[in-house]
Amino acid sequence: MCYGGQRLPSKDDLTDPTRRTRTLPAANENAVVVENLRDRLAETEARLERARAREAELSRQLEEMKRYVCVMEILECYLKRRYREQQVRTLAVLTHTFTDPPDGLSKYTSRQVAKDINCKGYC
Repeated sequence: MCYGGQRLPSKDDLTDPTRRTRTLPAANENAVVVENLRDRLAETEARLERARAREAELSRQLEEMKRYVCVMEILECYLKRRYREQQVRTLAVLTHTFTDPPDGLSKYTSRQVAKDINCKGYC
């Protein structure tokens, strides 16, 4: 500990009754220093407790966000798969419809159907 420019009291200073009056101010000073240190320790412990609580809350939020992202990735995968399946079904219907047209209509090939679908941004 730092006591400024003062020297630490010797054993004689503490036991000699004639010098006791000189050590009382030092004892009061020590009590003030100890009280100051206790206050600072209490403040530090309070800050540490708040930091731990904040860390716990942030960890909880992070885990919640990870679960949310995981669910969104599963949904994205499912929707992409369903979209591709729908594209295949649509292409199959269009291919069947336009390769076997009713009498009098020109043939519309499956390649043309696929090209039209790609041009419209569906693939």
